[in-house]
Amino acid sequence: MAKEEQAFVIACGELARLLGVSLASARRRVDQAAAAAGQRDRPARLAMALEMLEVERGAAPRAPLLDALLNTDEDGGGFIVEDD
Repeated sequence: MAKEEQAFVIACGELARLLGVSLASARRRVDQAAAAAGQRDRPARLAMALEMLEVERGAAPRAPLLDALLNTDEDGGGFIVEDD
């Protein structure tokens, strides 16, 4: 396996981990994006994978946001427990 191909597989693996999809799905996404851009050679596919990886890494972390939205105040979080 060439170094370039190995780097491509590593980048796709990291992208798959961040997206929560399989390696095959991540590779397919990269291949489709590269084909849409008219770039089908190995260096272009590697560049596309690295670009997609950086975009995904730059995305706001979702877990802390969800945690903040699900937390409530200690006094009940403004929920109405009984009608007056």
